[in-house]
Amino acid sequence: MREARFPADPAADPSGLAKARALAGVLPVGEAWTSPARAARETCAALGLDATPVAALAEADHGSWAGLPYAEVDPGALDCWLADPHASPHGGESRADHAARVAAWLGGRPSGIAVCDAGAIRAAVGHALGIGVLAAGRIDVAPLSTTRLAAARDGWRVAHLNRKVLV
Repeated sequence: MREARFPADPAADPSGLAKARALAGVLPVGEAWTSPARAARETCAALGLDATPVAALAEADHGSWAGLPYAEVDPGALDCWLADPHASPHGGESRADHAARVAAWLGGRPSGIAVCDAGAIRAAVGHALGIGVLAAGRIDVAPLSTTRLAAARDGWRVAHLNRKVLV
């Protein structure tokens, strides 16, 4: 996101890793999962987490747009992708398919820490709130913040969003 381009598995930001190292041992102990993305795995290592990679937590597959600056994407195709959650003009995964993948993982009622990209967090919060993909796309997710979902009898509750962990 710092480079205004679709992700293509970049390394974690060095300043973000330094902040994550400062948080090592502060987060609750328990089971941990990570997106298979390089930055998420590096962040887990910096946090001192022995996290299991989970494909369901990966960012959406942006197909031919991976690595492209937003300004280089055909505006009509981008508008279609933004307006229709089932569209995948880039040949990758639609936002609806991405949200369904994250929701399916949540169906296993995981309890622990997951380190993943903003798209997966938006999808998880959207699922918890029962809102659509377009509405969930309006949720801002701050880097190195925590979002807590709590399992409830009828699904999930959002306990907090974008909370900064204080050391």
